[in-house]
Amino acid sequence: MLSQKRSNLAVLFVCLGNICRSPMAEGAFRSAAAQADLDCEIDSAGTASYHLGEAPDPRAIATAKANAVDIREAKGRQLESEDFERFSHIFALDTANLAGIRARQPKGARAKVALLLDAVPGRVGEPVADPYYGGEDDFDAVWQDVALAAQHLAERLKEDGVSAQF
Repeated sequence: MLSQKRSNLAVLFVCLGNICRSPMAEGAFRSAAAQADLDCEIDSAGTASYHLGEAPDPRAIATAKANAVDIREAKGRQLESEDFERFSHIFALDTANLAGIRARQPKGARAKVALLLDAVPGRVGEPVADPYYGGEDDFDAVWQDVALAAQHLAERLKEDGVSAQF
């Protein structure tokens, strides 16, 4: 993980099982943050406990690798109550997980919660499709979405830091 120098900036990406979309978003954002020289903590989690401790789906790993990003070290974990204080921003990959995150969010929590594609102009409210039951093309489409969002997110956080709203 990157250090937490800049105003405790910390970003968490959340999908259902934490083996496809959220680790891909984490990897894409790590790359975008490094390119933007953005100093922050980055992680991913799932709202469900289906894949605790597991590596990402092999198709997610292959897709990230094809885009020069290594996500093999990611391990599935479930969203925890402490995450709402640890992270300045929590990004859901779809509306069902956004609702689940908001239902668990304690009053007055530090984290700002939004959909990941809210970071992309013209894509507010859109989900990142779940590729789990699909094929390589579905994983490629997810990569395109999360990489685009990661670029916009890195730029916005570089400008506004912890105060950035989405």
